[in-house]
Amino acid sequence: MSGARAIAAASVWRLRNGAPRPFSACGRGIVVRFHSSGMTLDNINRAAVDRIIRVDHAGEYGANRIYAGQMAVLGRSSVGPVIQKMWDQEKDHLKKFNELMVALRVRPTILMPLWNVAGFALGAGTALLGKEGAMACTVAVEESIAHHYNNQIRMLMEEGPEKYEELLQVIKKFRDEELEHHDTGLDHDAELAPAYALLKRVIQAGCSAAIYLSERF
Repeated sequence: MSGARAIAAASVWRLRNGAPRPFSACGRGIVVRFHSSGMTLDNINRAAVDRIIRVDHAGEYGANRIYAGQMAVLGRSSVGPVIQKMWDQEKDHLKKFNELMVALRVRPTILMPLWNVAGFALGAGTALLGKEGAMACTVAVEESIAHHYNNQIRMLMEEGPEKYEELLQVIKKFRDEELEHHDTGLDHDAELAPAYALLKRVIQAGCSAAIYLSERF
């Protein structure tokens, strides 16, 4: 195992097991039931849940745009079916968060037009580097999203796993699927992309900024 692959494996282990990191949330508890999504949450912290749904919806929307950009460039290549499979899962993720937004009356981030353009540009731009570039983008983005989901899981567990059981199930499922995408990227030569380490750092810095902004705006 190469040094880079060993580091990546250790990183994935931490993501799957949830390394400790503080997360604070505020807001008064209310009772909300939403049946259109098949979920029921009682006495939830509305401010915290609003932020979770808003930012996760934005993240899944951005991921869809990234894969759309990758497919525009590599859709007819040998790696096209691999990208399409991951994209199909992201479509399911976005559909679920669309349902939750309606059910909980959560407004989307005002930055959706930006993520529309930026996501597609990132996907297409990295795909122009070849399949390795596209897969490097997948590794960077999915690792960031999985880490973000782990923070949310930790916060909801601290608030009360019984209250948030349904939402926790959704987030955990999506977290695991994002990690599958991460592993797929590594299996398809992500680390052979030009300037892989630098590219990954830059993309993850952008992901962190997008998460911060989408939670608040």
